Amino acid sequence: MDVADLKVVDAVARLGSMNKAASELNTVQSNVSARIRSLEDELGVALFQRSAKGVQVTPAGRRILPFAARLSKLLHDASSAARDDGLPKGVLEIGTLETTLAMRLPRLIAQFAKAYPEVRPVVRTGTTCSLIQNVIDCKLEGAFVAGPVHHPELHSEEAFREELVLVTSPALRDLADIAGIEHLKTVVFRIGCSYRQRLDTLLTSLGIVAPEPLEFGSIEAIIACVSAGVGITLLPRGVVASAAREGLVAVHELPADMAEVQTVFVRRIDGYYSSALSTFLQSVREDEVPALASVAR
Repeated sequence: MDVADLKVVDAVARLGSMNKAASELNTVQSNVSARIRSLEDELGVALFQRSAKGVQVTPAGRRILPFAARLSKLLHDASSAARDDGLPKGVLEIGTLETTLAMRLPRLIAQFAKAYPEVRPVVRTGTTCSLIQNVIDCKLEGAFVAGPVHHPELHSEEAFREELVLVTSPALRDLADIAGIEHLKTVVFRIGCSYRQRLDTLLTSLGIVAPEPLEFGSIEAIIACVSAGVGITLLPRGVVASAAREGLVAVHELPADMAEVQTVFVRRIDGYYSSALSTFLQSVREDEVPALASVAR
């Protein structure tokens, strides 16, 4: 088994088709099929299940995939390192929470892009859990996630601190009134969101069994539903400040031990630390709301 074999496995798994994988790899389907069969014979296990509808990855195939991503990233990093003369350039692919993207990053990225026009920032959004996994799997150079994060493969650096608030419709005047709401619903991001977990903890502390959540994919949708009285949510104060000023939602302060949340930037300890990423993180540290400290290594 070599790197080329793993690239073929990765392409077939992602695309679900030998033919599509062949097109991506600039070869013919018979070569892809032969390479997969040869690798399966070498390992003594099936990596894919074939059917008329395409191919599906077997458990053995899924166990191989992370190594394919890491080796591919390692080769890319080696090439990038050879070309990196200290001047930021190339693609900078990072991840972020929706809330951090809304509050913090537009201005920082705009300033960075203006100062370093040879860098092309690519920003992906997701939940804390999904972003951390993408960094571990070498799909992102790093990501802004809710902290703290302690993982043996990751370096974690605090970037921002936010104040979380409970957000409800304007009709709800007091935190204690939540217990009286019939058919209470929470309006949250999909599973893996740390704010969602904190909201469940808050409700439990108030003696309320966390209800089945309503999941949405954007801040705008969540705020609109809360404003309409569909449910309640937990978000950083800065995200809902405008809606609160306009009277669309009510904001309720939380106990100090539940209100503060860190946003940290995580990257692989063994990953290539490009000049583009290094310079971008330095600009975050030097911003008017500076990064505070390196909290884990």
